[in-house]
Amino acid sequence: MSTISSAAPIYPINADTTAGGGSAAGKTDASSDVANRFLTLLVTQLQNQDPLNPLDNAQVTSQLAQLSTVNGINKLNDTLSGLAASFGANQYLQAAGLVGHDVLVPGNSMSLAAGKAAGGFTLPAGTDKVTVTITDGAGQRVRQLDLGKLPAGAQRFEWDGKTDTGVAVKDGSYGISITGTIDGKAVTLDALASGRVTGIVPGSNGTQVQVAGLGLVDLASVKQIN
Repeated sequence: MSTISSAAPIYPINADTTAGGGSAAGKTDASSDVANRFLTLLVTQLQNQDPLNPLDNAQVTSQLAQLSTVNGINKLNDTLSGLAASFGANQYLQAAGLVGHDVLVPGNSMSLAAGKAAGGFTLPAGTDKVTVTITDGAGQRVRQLDLGKLPAGAQRFEWDGKTDTGVAVKDGSYGISITGTIDGKAVTLDALASGRVTGIVPGSNGTQVQVAGLGLVDLASVKQIN
């Protein structure tokens, strides 16, 4: 009588059963094929087992548990793939609604045009005496805005393009830095740049928005919509 050793696994359940990503239907077929081959091998092993060394029940139970796990993982992967696709579509639709709107995104500069410019910052709770310092291309201070105490969160400010002495400066790019105090101690705050969304770019790593003067920015980096 030919025998099959009970010490060897019935089927390499944990092995990769698909080549590449494949479609959902392909994954389902592969999962069913694994189950069918497993059952065929199990029946064959039971029929040809050595009477003096019968198949261990614990081994059969373990193999069945592994098969169930693989099927469950395949179904979970299909579900996660569907959720990821749905999330990506929702992100794209959300980003599309931003086109034509001004947004605040991480950045430490702002563009002055026709005597108007805007920027922002992220304010932690308990911050007061907020000060915005605007500098030119040489790093020299052009204007200081004392904004006092503001609510926590993303805040937007505007600049009229004038120096501390009221002299209008030329259009262009200017640097911004934000400071404040928390419990009496001076802190540097995260500056935000303001720009208008002109387009959206979907990608495998998430949706990005095209912001005028700032380039591509991750949708998740948008701190405020104006």
